[in-house]
Amino acid sequence: MKLYDCATAPNPRRVRIFLAEKGIAVPTVQVDLRNGEQFTPEFRAINPECTVPVLEFDDGRRIAEVVAICTYFEAIQPDPALMGADAQDRAIVAAWQHRAEREGLWVVADAFRNAARGLKGRALPGPDDYEQIPALAERGRARATRFFEVLDRALADRAFIAGDRYSIADISALVMVDFAGWIKLTIPEGCTHLRRWHAAVSARPSATA
Repeated sequence: MKLYDCATAPNPRRVRIFLAEKGIAVPTVQVDLRNGEQFTPEFRAINPECTVPVLEFDDGRRIAEVVAICTYFEAIQPDPALMGADAQDRAIVAAWQHRAEREGLWVVADAFRNAARGLKGRALPGPDDYEQIPALAERGRARATRFFEVLDRALADRAFIAGDRYSIADISALVMVDFAGWIKLTIPEGCTHLRRWHAAVSARPSATA
């Protein structure tokens, strides 16, 4: 088994943090996204979507989606439970995890990819080229700021995003907040609960994975 990774990219970082929390070590292969290695014929044969992370099993089968990869590792090593401890908890964690992607990570990605000079003509990840739309960058920044406020309210009465336990929802939200820093978007001063949470989850050893 091996994980195709990129040390600087947000999505592979989510898997690395998940594995670090589990105490699972998986050999990694670094893919040089900056220089376009994901578009080479060799990597397209591994993942036609030209994205990382990709988990490759010993039998050659592959998974190229963050939550699916984490679901596999949660199944083979349930403790600590990062995707919910019972049916209700799993549903709550899944809802917040999806929201952290939909209203957080994807939104920041829109803001970043539609404005970065180095991504001209590459506004979306994947094998196809799409032109940047500056209005989407502006909207992304506004939506990300709004989501900071949503998270702040949610954290007013609990330690972590989905409840009293650290979960994959915290991992996705942490990566989203740090990713927002790439576009100089930081947690507003008034979001004290979110600031407290961010300091706590950033101090976990797994955050540096």
